[in-house]
Amino acid sequence: MSSHNESILREPLITGKDITYAQITDDILLPVENKPNKAWWIGFTVAALGAMLWVVSVGYTFWTGIGAWGLNKTVGWAWDITDFVWWVGIGHAGTLISAVLLLFRQNWRNSINRSAEAMTIFAVICAATYVVAHMGRPWLAYWIFPLPNQFGSLWVNFNSPLVWDAFAISTYFTVSLVFWYCGLLPDIATVRDRATGLKQRIYSILSFGWNGSVKTWQRFEIVSLILAGISTPLVLSVHTIVSMDFATSVIPGWHTTIFPPYFVAGAIFSGFAMVQTLLLILRKVMNFENYITMFHIESMNKIIMVTGSIVGIAYLTELFIAWYSGSEYEMYAFANRVAGPYAWAYWAMMTCNVISPQLFWFKKIRTSIPISWVLSIIVNIGMWFERFVIIVTSLHRDYLPSSWAMFYPTWVDVGIFVGSIGLFFTLFLLFLRFLPGIAIAEVKLLLKSASLQQKTKLVQEGAFPEDQVEYFRNSLDKYDTVTEEDIKALRKK
Repeated sequence: MSSHNESILREPLITGKDITYAQITDDILLPVENKPNKAWWIGFTVAALGAMLWVVSVGYTFWTGIGAWGLNKTVGWAWDITDFVWWVGIGHAGTLISAVLLLFRQNWRNSINRSAEAMTIFAVICAATYVVAHMGRPWLAYWIFPLPNQFGSLWVNFNSPLVWDAFAISTYFTVSLVFWYCGLLPDIATVRDRATGLKQRIYSILSFGWNGSVKTWQRFEIVSLILAGISTPLVLSVHTIVSMDFATSVIPGWHTTIFPPYFVAGAIFSGFAMVQTLLLILRKVMNFENYITMFHIESMNKIIMVTGSIVGIAYLTELFIAWYSGSEYEMYAFANRVAGPYAWAYWAMMTCNVISPQLFWFKKIRTSIPISWVLSIIVNIGMWFERFVIIVTSLHRDYLPSSWAMFYPTWVDVGIFVGSIGLFFTLFLLFLRFLPGIAIAEVKLLLKSASLQQKTKLVQEGAFPEDQVEYFRNSLDKYDTVTEEDIKALRKK
């Protein structure tokens, strides 16, 4: 076997027969260049209605104040901060797939990084809305940034974790946006070259004069690596700083050093689950089965399984440390989580986040598209409950029994949360309508090395040992786009 050929033991990242560079472009740009199909319109209508609910709920909050929420004198943080942390966590997988996997030269990221990056941008936007809404005076939101005293306000308190949040989230959003847009440039130029009239002029402006020269590609690759290097520490730092909102306090259940790594693992866990949810729908609705293969689905399920196990260990560690500390307040905080009024939320969290990901140890479940999709949704439900358990159950019974109170959400709480999901999907569907959902240029790099047709050609030329060919042939049974004829073709002439 010649040195430039990829090992036959590696599963193909592109399936299908007779795929050419032109066909890859046509397939991926089909939703962009043509009118949306019925499935897109149904999804967009439902998402837009959700976004309208968000506008109404946030507008009502701004008009009447945050007293419209279910907050009380004991539980000052509830659904709003729960949703904020949940959305920030979902945004983590995009940066991980884009930056970390790029630095480690993992080619399976090429088909999924574009949608994951877009998901990051929209999730962070949804998270930022909660920070502004919870301020109570959203017109003074700029006060969280260090402004000179001439503006009439003192410099911000850099000892406050909420100020750290503002810097971490804004930095994360800026770098992620630049990384996402730079990766889009060659594909926008492709759309530009195939468009006419006003559409061509718009995409010409958006492409920033991309000409496809060797020098341009060299600069593109250098910038991608630089941005990946900058983004990688953000994967660890952003949710670490979010966790310090709680860890730097003295409230039992929050004051713990395990929060930073625990929050990062949970963010990757929930982020990959949301990527899985979106890509399985995208794969079916946009007919991207040849580019988002079972290998991609199985790889993400493995990461969900590993990070879910890490989160489970963190849960058990919290319980152990609370007991080992000997602090009656810490022990009661966790006893209250397990058996108190909100015990149903705790056990929902444990079931969704610890038990359900362990099903991915079984290959049949790991390679089942319907089960993978359902479990990815279950994981995100569980991660929302995790944030709810950490925040609400730690607050509603504090040091003073006389101030204990239950939290009950109002229609505004529910409306903002459901509406933010609608806002997220509205932005994501608009992205799929006007920009390529898969990185065309990056997928084309795989055609001559990691595609099924290329491996089939090499097998027929006798480039691989027969035992490796047999192993490869048997591994293709799980692919829904690989037929019996494709498997039979994997034999020497």
